[in-house]
Parts: sequence; structure tokens; C-alpha cells
Amino acid sequence: MSDFRQVTPTFWASPQIGLDDVQEAAARGFALIVNNRPEGESEDQVPGAAIAAAAAELGLGYSAIPVTHAGFSEDQVEAMTAALGEAEGPVLAYCRSGTRSTLLWALAQAAQGREPEAIAAEAAGAGYDVAPIRPMLDMLAARRS
Repeated sequence: MSDFRQVTPTFWASPQIGLDDVQEAAARGFALIVNNRPEGESEDQVPGAAIAAAAAELGLGYSAIPVTHAGFSEDQVEAMTAALGEAEGPVLAYCRSGTRSTLLWALAQAAQGREPEAIAAEAAGAGYDVAPIRPMLDMLAARRS
């Protein structure tokens, strides 16, 4: 059973998904799946290529923006911003636990000028804590003010 967690009406995060979850994502109307997990991070993860193929077969978009435990880069934030902006419907992003996906989403939102407090509240509503990246959120949001 999937563990898709709604952060906003258009963005959901999830721990590692499998091929059945891709089918569920299609049935639930997602337009794009974003993979934030590096390949080979664990032996039990479904390869990104298999998720991408299943998504394509079901008419879903797929984007890989891998994030390691080393942190986030501006390129990753820009790639996530672009992916979210180009999606023609709700987005499901996944990593090992959903945390990196949610944090990258939060950074993309701040880079677009959204208020960090609102971003933090939405993430918390889905069970994710943005405290580890709060200084980055504040900095990115301040650039747009």
C-alpha cells in the first residue's frame, strides 16, 4: 500500500515507490513523478529506469533529480522548480523517506518567493520538518522580496 503524503493540493511526497505505486499514482491523477533518490542508494530500491518506464507506459511524466545526504545545490532547486512549473497536474516526488523530496520542494517554493512560514506549515501537515533547511529557505525567499 502506498504512503503518498499530501503536502499541498498539487504536491505529494512519498517514501520509495514501487511499480504498483506508479499504477496508483496514475489512477489518482498525478501528472508527474519526481525521483529524488540516487541510484544504488540501497539494494532494495526499485531502479529509477523501471519507475520511468512504468510511468511512461501509463502516460505520466518522470523526472530524476537525485539528492544525496550531502545536501542540496542550486542546480537541484532550479531543476525542481522547473519540474513543478512544467507539470500539467499534481506531482508525486519520492526518495527513501519522502523527506529529501519535501525539503527540495520547500526550497523550490522559497526560491519562487513563498513565505517560509507557510512552506513550513504545509510540510509539517504532511509530517515533514523543514528545520534543517530553514536558513536556506529564509535566504531564498529573501532574494525574491
